Amino acid sequence: MHRITTIDVHVAGEPLRVITSGFPEPPGNSILEKRRMCQDQSDHIRRALMWEPRGHPDMYGCLVVSPSLSEADCGVLFFHNEGYSTMCGHGIIGLVTVLLENAMIPCAEPETTVRLETPSGLVTAKASIQNGRVSSVAFRNVPSFVVDLDQRMEVPGVGVVPYDLAFGGAFYAFCQAEALGIELMPEQSRRLVDLAMAIKQAITAHRPISHPVEPELGFLYGTIFVGPASGSGVYRRHVCVFADGALDRSPTGTGVSAHLALLNSRGLVAPGEPLEFESILGTRFTGRVVEQMEFAGHPAIIPEIGGCAYLTGRQEFFIDPDDPLKDGFLLR
Repeated sequence: MHRITTIDVHVAGEPLRVITSGFPEPPGNSILEKRRMCQDQSDHIRRALMWEPRGHPDMYGCLVVSPSLSEADCGVLFFHNEGYSTMCGHGIIGLVTVLLENAMIPCAEPETTVRLETPSGLVTAKASIQNGRVSSVAFRNVPSFVVDLDQRMEVPGVGVVPYDLAFGGAFYAFCQAEALGIELMPEQSRRLVDLAMAIKQAITAHRPISHPVEPELGFLYGTIFVGPASGSGVYRRHVCVFADGALDRSPTGTGVSAHLALLNSRGLVAPGEPLEFESILGTRFTGRVVEQMEFAGHPAIIPEIGGCAYLTGRQEFFIDPDDPLKDGFLLR
């Protein structure tokens, strides 16, 4: 009987299952090699933990691994219903909270810095500590940049869809909800997923997407619908559909990073100016441009994203070798 233990949190409503034992350390000299080895050798464990009956189509998880960068405290691989992410903002916030509140990394008040190696690069997080608890986490993300503005794509069954394309640790197509005649509300979830996947599939089929440094990062991860916020003091509402139709319950940390790059390119946000973004649930992340820079020939920014995580449970899962459904399944 294969036993796997996890600590689960949610970050602005989005789940994160942090594996604490039972998942073998993948070999490799770099974080991307470790990611490939997980895909090749241990993907059945990812499916068992993300898919039913232990998970669900929108489950999200991560594995802590040994870093290859000397300045990193640890490495992390993120995964979901389809495979492996390149970076994850809500995952950083949730993982740092788990690491510090469970003494997996030394914790000191009033602030503790944690450096994490991700497939997209080094991410530096600062956790605010009060009475031994993590009250919030803000992280400085990898360089984020715009690929294309004001593009148009013919989407079967939908028509011509305007979009912007930007990178914030992963590549996203940004679409204005009002232009598509859709409201960013929970009762529209099924329609949002179907529309987002149609847009993603059309863009993927008709244009190449490449990262300027690392080829393995070059793919469209998700579609983000942007619309008016429902709460006062909030800049915009974000609804992201990523991987194989997973709907993010949070505002999407890497998506907010990419959106800040879009705003910066249009001169709509000043460095240091804090903005709040809300999710389909009304939960919020803060974001600001920390630095303007150049990255591999692209005008880019270093964004900082902030939020908080909440513990939801500790689990010990069993994978019975005699179970015909041991590797999981998905139904929608």
